[in-house]
Parts: sequence; structure tokens; C-alpha cells
Amino acid sequence: MAERPRFFDDLAGVAGGALSALAGVREEVEAMVRARIDEAIRRLELVRRDELDALTELATNARAGQEAAEAKIAALEARVAALEAAGRGGAAATPGTPAA
Repeated sequence: MAERPRFFDDLAGVAGGALSALAGVREEVEAMVRARIDEAIRRLELVRRDELDALTELATNARAGQEAAEAKIAALEARVAALEAAGRGGAAATPGTPAA
């Protein structure tokens, strides 16, 4: 069989080198595009999804804490009202003396 001419070997080597160079260029372009997009997001004051999820969870926890505190305050107010009513009804307070 006849050997391949050296021209085709050289051409294959050049093509392989070009593909390697293009892969490197592709990675650089991706990095530049990603940097530009990140900068645009910062300029527009947009947030990433993970940041939004974290803030949503924080707000949900704060709301649950607020509702629990409101329920506790309502229970304490009812208890104070009941104690005041029991104090007024049980013993007559003398003027100038607070009811027990």
C-alpha cells in the first residue's frame, strides 16, 4: 500500500492544533460573557435565585416569630384582664390602694 503523503499528516496536525486553540478561545469567550452578565446583573440590582430563596426563608421565619409573639401577647393581655377582673370583684379596694 502506498503511504499517505506527508501533506495530509501536516494538515491533520494543523487542524488538531486549530481545534485546540478554538476550544481555548471558547472558554475565554464564555468567561468574558459570564463576567459581562454578572456586571449587568449588579448594575440592574437584580438578585440571584439562591439569594432570593434565602431572603424568602428569612422573611417566613420572621413572620412566624411575629405571629407567635402576637399570640403570646394576646394570651398575656387576656390573663391580665382576668386577674384585674378577679381583683375588682373579690375585694373592695380602698381609695389610693391598687387592687391585688
